[in-house]
Amino acid sequence: MNSFDLLSKFLQKKIWDMRWSSFTNIQEKAIPAVLQTEDDVVLSAGTASGKTEAAFLPVLTEVEASAGQALKILYISPLKALINNQFERINKLCEYMNIEIHRWHGDVSQSKKQKFIKNPTGILQITPESIESLFINRPGALSTLFKELEFVVIDEIHSFIDKERGVQLRSLLSRIEEFATKRPRIVGLSATIGNFDLVKEWINFKYPENVTIIEDKSSDKQLLYSLMFFETDKDNKKPIELFEDMREITKEQKSIIFCNSRGSVEETTVFLNRLAEREGMGETYYAHHSSIDKKEREYVEKVMSETNMPKSVVATSSLELGIDIGNVDLVVQLDSTYTVSSLKQRLGRSGRERDASQMLQLYSTSKDSLLQSLAVMELVLDKWIEPATGYAIPYDILFHQLISVCAEKNGMTIKQLLHFVHNNDIFHSLESHKAELLINYMIEKDILEKLSGRGELIVGIEGERILRSKEFYSVFMTNEEYEVVEGTRKIGQVDKTPFIFEGDNIILSGRLWTVISLDSDRNKAYVRKAVNAKPPKYFGDGGKIHKRIGEKMMEVLSGEDEFEYIDYKSKSALEELRRPYKLYEVGIQHRALWKNKREYLIETFTSTQITTTLHWMMRVLDVNVLERDLLGRIRFEYSGDINDLFFDLKSCIWDEKEIVEKKKKISDFPSKFATYIPEYLKDEMHIKHELDLKGALEFLNDFELKIIELEF
Repeated sequence: MNSFDLLSKFLQKKIWDMRWSSFTNIQEKAIPAVLQTEDDVVLSAGTASGKTEAAFLPVLTEVEASAGQALKILYISPLKALINNQFERINKLCEYMNIEIHRWHGDVSQSKKQKFIKNPTGILQITPESIESLFINRPGALSTLFKELEFVVIDEIHSFIDKERGVQLRSLLSRIEEFATKRPRIVGLSATIGNFDLVKEWINFKYPENVTIIEDKSSDKQLLYSLMFFETDKDNKKPIELFEDMREITKEQKSIIFCNSRGSVEETTVFLNRLAEREGMGETYYAHHSSIDKKEREYVEKVMSETNMPKSVVATSSLELGIDIGNVDLVVQLDSTYTVSSLKQRLGRSGRERDASQMLQLYSTSKDSLLQSLAVMELVLDKWIEPATGYAIPYDILFHQLISVCAEKNGMTIKQLLHFVHNNDIFHSLESHKAELLINYMIEKDILEKLSGRGELIVGIEGERILRSKEFYSVFMTNEEYEVVEGTRKIGQVDKTPFIFEGDNIILSGRLWTVISLDSDRNKAYVRKAVNAKPPKYFGDGGKIHKRIGEKMMEVLSGEDEFEYIDYKSKSALEELRRPYKLYEVGIQHRALWKNKREYLIETFTSTQITTTLHWMMRVLDVNVLERDLLGRIRFEYSGDINDLFFDLKSCIWDEKEIVEKKKKISDFPSKFATYIPEYLKDEMHIKHELDLKGALEFLNDFELKIIELEF
């Protein structure tokens, strides 16, 4: 029996209506995998390969008979906007079926939510934060709600696996199983995922062999790509020629222009619109990032999805995932992404129609960005992607979930809480005695309160303070922000930093504003449209790089490969970068250590974690580290024999706790809830997430240092 014949008659009719001549490869493989096995399934294929239909065609077929009487499918998305996009797409498939689709997030009215709770049927689209809210605020409804649940479809599953948000989600899914008659099957969707063994364990740690991976590499489309170099000046200002070139290639294309920071988005949007206005075209470019007010973002998404005109959106990663803005002709990336998966995800936004090519224009504005862009692009072409690593020893999210489960159950004994930890799909590997120490610490700090006589733990006074905060449902960190207001109109938000003052100009939503006043108590910045030429302030973001990207940069530097897709300025800049490596015969087996009197610069070209570890190992040995950068260069002063220093780095009996104590004096572990857990548990997390002692020692032993004395 072929895949089409396995489907519901109503879905077969819908497919005929849509005039599909055939299924995509991922759809052809997914339909029997879901309908003829009991396995969990992961669908990995390129953007626009039809993964959503690949999941829902068989899942809808499976639940067709009973979806009118109970909730059968939980669709989990990382973004509310993606839920709204997929609502119409899934609803369209259900046209001839008695299957309702419901949305649940902050923008859905309470009346609609209440109606669903009274009669939960069909499909529920939801975010992890809204599932958390259900457990806290509607515990009495959970047994009815999830009793007949059969499938959990997780869209963009790669965006969860390595993050604290993924720990929260996996814990909540484990808690849902308690109410389900039968464990719901998980169907995960992703265009960019690696390390399938870890993914299998994340989905089903008890029986990872029961997770079927369907990977379709044939969905990768033809890619047309180019890299150009426009170097910033000594004041770090981008040349006008860069924006003129960007304007030229996008003026007749529908494009997404990706930037790595909100400040870069705003600067680029303003410059491109000034060029368009000079040509009499009016506003052609729209800004899109998380600090722009939701209504403004939704307006941009609507305009872009409905237009076939050559308009463009300038965005951060806010448009990296599958939010629908219609067919895009061209993707532009301004300076290198920090990860290969991010670039792959972004370039997948173009060429979504069948047989269409993906088009990518890369720009670099510094020699470092050029080197990183080449390394990341070459790894995309090698079909390499960062492997999933998971979120190590998640004591911070366990803290959060202990409060949540005590609130849900209205009291649990220590024994029951330890049973919860042991049987939870994401916390099961944590050491029981450390979980118990965390629980006792929470009692000591009045986060949990022990009831006399019964021995049950309820949420204590301090725990209630945390629980009742509107920030409790999300586990990821957000910066403190000013809400930017013009009159009564919300423009968006800017980070609340000590460097923003009344009278400053800022760019937000692609326009220039002057700050009239700042209300720190109410977290509001009042602005008016700028009428002066005062330069605006920009606020940027950073990122971490994988060891393989660092190594690839070294291969580019020390090699002689020519890259046909780069322009002559890029070739000239690359030759300039390679010149000292050729002159001093620095190969891929080396790492250069440049010396100028007592000052040294080591170029590690490895992962951010290894560089961080080396940096703090040096500090433990009282080396005066002056600075380090994102590409792994460490500049330091040293008056002794440099060979002795590196011998000590390699041969010392290192204590990770000593390294982390030194690091904590400058920067603590960045986690929303780690501040509430015992210091020694936080230190464990800090070591696992921020340091890599084993990798640092391997680095020191694997590569030969080439000491080169010169002035720099």
